[in-house]
Amino acid sequence: MLKNIKVFTSDKYWNHILTDLGACVVDTPNIADVILDDIKINAPISVDDLQDIILSKFNNNDIIVDVFGHNVVLPELQRKIIVALYKNPNISINNLKLAVGLSPDVTTHTVENAIYQLRKTYGRDFILNENGGYKIGRI
Repeated sequence: MLKNIKVFTSDKYWNHILTDLGACVVDTPNIADVILDDIKINAPISVDDLQDIILSKFNNNDIIVDVFGHNVVLPELQRKIIVALYKNPNISINNLKLAVGLSPDVTTHTVENAIYQLRKTYGRDFILNENGGYKIGRI
């Protein structure tokens, strides 16, 4: 259900529920895909509704809509790059690689190629590189 989604919560009750749903509950928010403490959940809530909320936050639909003005279907790596740039403007290429789940020592140009494709689709100024830091520009 929530397999491989890293969720942070400071609440032991939610911790137990999330573990039962298959989420990977982490100890620190900075490595979490979803920070449950930041989401206002009106209890009681069904398991299905909780999963929907977490999956929506995991997919970062709200960030994609904020960047593009509407929901856009993107390949997973491009989506992760946009989310990472939105959350961390002026991020280095090594930290961007880490944010999308790659080793900073990887010798392929996977992230650079994905950025190239995003620029090709949405314009050269969509992703900017200033002084070694990447950020979202304008569409």
